[in-house]
Amino acid sequence: MDLKSVKTFHRIVALGGFNRAAEELNYAQSTVTMQIQKLESELGMRLIERGKTFELTEAGRLFLEQSAPIVRDIEQLQDTMTGLALGETGHVRLGAVEPIASYRLPDILAGFFRDYPQIHVSVTIANSPTLCGQLQHGELDLAVCSPPLFGTELHFEPVLTERFVVLLPESHPLTSKDAIAIRDLRDHRLLITSADCPYRRKLEMLMQESGGHPPDTVEIGSMSALKYYVQSGIGAALVPLSVLCPEPDGTVVRPLQGDEVDLTCGLACKAAEYPPRLAAGKLYGQLKEGLAWSTAAPAVGAQP
Repeated sequence: MDLKSVKTFHRIVALGGFNRAAEELNYAQSTVTMQIQKLESELGMRLIERGKTFELTEAGRLFLEQSAPIVRDIEQLQDTMTGLALGETGHVRLGAVEPIASYRLPDILAGFFRDYPQIHVSVTIANSPTLCGQLQHGELDLAVCSPPLFGTELHFEPVLTERFVVLLPESHPLTSKDAIAIRDLRDHRLLITSADCPYRRKLEMLMQESGGHPPDTVEIGSMSALKYYVQSGIGAALVPLSVLCPEPDGTVVRPLQGDEVDLTCGLACKAAEYPPRLAAGKLYGQLKEGLAWSTAAPAVGAQP
């Protein structure tokens, strides 16, 4: 059964005649007649009574009723496939690390959904090693994370640098300093993230390089939660500047000497799938632009 003939039948019924359907579809009237004759021949019964008045046969009424949802579904499928080919529909599985997932990603996705309302995005929040593993196993399409390990067959494009500062309780002794060095933190309780966090590994390496005894540490699993533990007076923490707008009451921000702790983040995907296409390509472009723009952050002032 030819779908084009079925759709022509529906336009004839909707418009009340062969001539009107032919005009709308930009067909010759004879073409419309031939399509209906072919359809009736395939079905083995007449659908439309020929004469001065337009009238469906009983078979025609039944065919109209039962074919309507099929035509609707086919038209919707055609629209979906057209949108998919243009990258305007589809489903993208995105992974993101904290604090980007909480502090930068929502505004970027809000703009993306305004531009591409037919693209569905699911977001997984995890640490960089987990996200890179999910990319390799085909469980994610894109990820915003720190650089993957060498040899993982992932493409990584640096997009932003998370600038870290020292967040202190307002009564902390180190608030007397204009800027704080890594070695200054040794004699004070330090709040750190989980062991598989790239930022923590970098911090521990710098601590070892600076010599001296290991600091007193308290492990907090969430980067975004660190500021609230500092606010309670438990200890100091190195946190991304992006999470401190505004800084919590009862805390003081001090710049960190040097940029060794600052963490590069970017966009990752399978190397074989770079550059991303279709819906994933649309999201990749918007993430790249949005994350680069969001990097601009206010300077950390020195002690007043």
